[in-house]
Formats: sequence, C-alpha cells, structure tokens
Amino acid sequence: MELNSEIVTDPPRDASTVVLLRDSTQGLQVLMMQRHNASQVLGGVHVFPGGKLDHADMSEPVLQLLQEDPQTLHRLLQEPDLEPHRAAGLYVAALRELHEEAGILLGTTDASTPTAAAWTDAVIELQHKLQATVLTPWSRWITPRQPSVTNKRFDTRFFLAHAHALQEGRHDNHEATEIRWLSPEQALHAYWDRHIELAPPQIMSLAHLRQYTCAREALADACQRSPALVEPEAFDVNGERMICYPGDPMHSVRRTAFAGPTRLYFRNKRFEPDGGLQALLL
Repeated sequence: MELNSEIVTDPPRDASTVVLLRDSTQGLQVLMMQRHNASQVLGGVHVFPGGKLDHADMSEPVLQLLQEDPQTLHRLLQEPDLEPHRAAGLYVAALRELHEEAGILLGTTDASTPTAAAWTDAVIELQHKLQATVLTPWSRWITPRQPSVTNKRFDTRFFLAHAHALQEGRHDNHEATEIRWLSPEQALHAYWDRHIELAPPQIMSLAHLRQYTCAREALADACQRSPALVEPEAFDVNGERMICYPGDPMHSVRRTAFAGPTRLYFRNKRFEPDGGLQALLL
C-alpha cells in the first residue's frame, strides 16, 4: 500500500458500503471481498461491498422498487441536510453494489439470487419490492482533503445488514476477485500476518465489531444510536503519517466513535496502531 500526500480539492462523492454479517459455528462473521488489483481505488485490498452513488439510484423508477418512501429512509439515515431522494438513493446504492459485487440481493422475501445481469432487471425478475430497512445505518466516513491511501474523496455511509444463512455470495471477477466470510478477529489476524491488506476504515470497523457475539447484537446496538460520523484527521509527525479518529487527544472531536485504538500509523507500508495486533483485539 502506497501513501498519498496529494491534497484533493474536489468535494467528496457520496457512496454506500454494506457491512454484511452472519452467525456461524465460529461466531459472528463479516463478508470481505478483495478488490481487483487493477482497481484505481484500493486495488488488491479487502473491503466491504460498496461503491459510489449513481444518478440512477435516485431516479423515480428505481425508488418505486422500494417498499419504503424516501421520507422514511431520510429519517432513518439521520442527516437533516440531505434531500430525501438522495438519502433513499444511498440505500439503493448499497443494495445494488452488494448484488453486483457479491451476488447477494437483500431486501426481498425470495431467498434465491436472480441471474439477470442488470440490477433493476434482477429485482423485476423476482416480482417483489425491495425492503431497504434491512439495512441499518451504522457510520459515516468522510475522506479528508489529504487522503492517506487514495487520491479520491468519498462521503461513505456504512450500513449493517444480516445475511440469510444460505447466502454465501459470489465475486464478479471484475471489481472483486475473492469473497471470504471471516470473523472480525480472523480478519485482523490475517491482516497482521500479511495474508490480506486492509484500509483504515476496515481496520477500525473490524476492531469495533469484535465486541459483538452475534449479528442481532450488533444490529440492536446500531439501532440505539445515531450513526457515528468519522472524519479522520491526518498528521505528519517526525516523517511518519498518523491518522487520528474521534476520541484521540489530537482529534478535534473528543468523543470516541468506536471501540479500539484512536490512531493508526503508516508503518511497513500499511497502517498499524501502537501496541501492534493486541491494540486491535482489546
């Protein structure tokens, strides 16, 4: 992973990510997918399914595929300044990206996954309206003007969702080249042992998810609080890049957003906390 030092003046682009959870005999697991090495954004890195908000996601024909009206979804997202149709579009983008990248269609009572290539055709094929509230707003990550791992900025809404026991997923071999179900602890161990690469939002999210024993517990906790707003603040100290998060003494927001460390350092071509792996497993 290469460190970026470029200042990006463009405003962040709206995006959605799905942190898909399931319960297993090994405990809570989360769906991770490896981005194609040729990807311009985080190539080769293991991430949660997601992507940019498209104009079509906010179009009236697509919003009519949802069971809920835009005002309801706008209220659940808890962003008063956001237009209702844009809020609803972020839910659509999350459902669409999960289907396109991982072959999983949430928000329908049909347990099968349609084979149609186009997402809207897939929904129509099932002859069901999508239930967007299977997605629970969890956090909002806004890339700073000096991104640390890419030269692009995103305003990404992270949604939690509970996968059906039979929904394994399948990668599209285009944007994603591998799909794995891992417990948060397994993913962090794999990262530390250099079996997979992770970006800071995934590192911090996985460290936080370790506190939950099952998907229902994580979802219940998310429903009881407002989505955490995470705006990382980067500092270069003694030639070393440091990213601070809410609750860190050097961050402008004093209230902690998540469990786990409050800062990461760019060392050995990746981001690590002081204290090593154990700091992520506390």
